[in-house]
Amino acid sequence: MALPDNFASKLTALVVDDTEIIRKIHQKMLSSLGVKSQGVKNGKEALEIHSYGQKFDLILMDKDMPIMNGVEATKELRAMGICSTIVGVSSHSMEEEIVKFMEAGLDEYQEKPLNKVKLSSIIDKIKHNLISK
Repeated sequence: MALPDNFASKLTALVVDDTEIIRKIHQKMLSSLGVKSQGVKNGKEALEIHSYGQKFDLILMDKDMPIMNGVEATKELRAMGICSTIVGVSSHSMEEEIVKFMEAGLDEYQEKPLNKVKLSSIIDKIKHNLISK
């Protein structure tokens, strides 16, 4: 199945990060790649937006946030049956923390800061997975 040229513009992303500037930077990069995005500031808000029926192709999940962190939020989203690609994003790179985050249900882990090359790679994987289905 061939995808239309504007396929990326059909993709949606949720940026979950408690730092507003990081949310805005990630959303701007996603937009430049043709991906529509929304931002929320903690895991609880990520759960709420999904409980209202919104769906996303990609969720960029920060690890350390107040109210509900990325590990808890990822576990809860997976328990809700959310199949979106969830990419954990953190500036913490201790191996045991990364493993714990991955085991929560991440598809991938990236160290902050994300850049367009890393995001393009993630978007390409999502496109490839959708073609393969």
